[in-house]
Amino acid sequence: MTLHKEGWMYCIVATILYAIICFLGYTYLANIVWLMIPLLILFGLLWFWVFWFFRMPSRTQITGDDLVISPCDGKVVVIEETNETEYFNDRRIQISIFMSPLNVHVNRYPMSGVVDYVQYHKGKYLVAWHPKSSTENERSTIVVKGKKCSILIRQIAGAVARRIITYSKKNDTAVQNEELGFIKFGSRVDLYLPIGTKINAKIGDVVQNGVSIIATL
Repeated sequence: MTLHKEGWMYCIVATILYAIICFLGYTYLANIVWLMIPLLILFGLLWFWVFWFFRMPSRTQITGDDLVISPCDGKVVVIEETNETEYFNDRRIQISIFMSPLNVHVNRYPMSGVVDYVQYHKGKYLVAWHPKSSTENERSTIVVKGKKCSILIRQIAGAVARRIITYSKKNDTAVQNEELGFIKFGSRVDLYLPIGTKINAKIGDVVQNGVSIIATL
């Protein structure tokens, strides 16, 4: 397991702050053990969570030209047909994956192809499972044109997530399971797949980026 590049500054700052808190605690609260110990434990857990959030676990990834692999870790909360109005302007199968603050937050390409569209949108910060978060929240949309079809990936900010990072640029080569971006501190990723696609995931499934098969083209 390694630390993601987006987390280095956060981890350094968290370590410095925790060291200062420990120094102040031992300096000024040494005689008030009932207060000092719980405070140090609490801030120690917060320090650990920062490192845990930016972790990059080692995984044996799955690939396949006919497979759509999960772009993120999380829980499948939506599988439905809907109108996609930003790029395709037609009916699509929407699959939404909610990412809690405890999940790995790197986002990956679910299939290989060419990046045909990238667009960032300012917006609200509704809770990530809100039905309107897909179209009203701050979000970034990426479309990958593959050998068999084009799919849309949408990174969505939530009530806690306030920083969407997208590495993708138009005309980039998308390689299945390579990083396309990162969302900091809880969020959601939507996939829009062609009607008729065989969906392997079910609502309530806990999925992992690079490992879980979402659909078969």
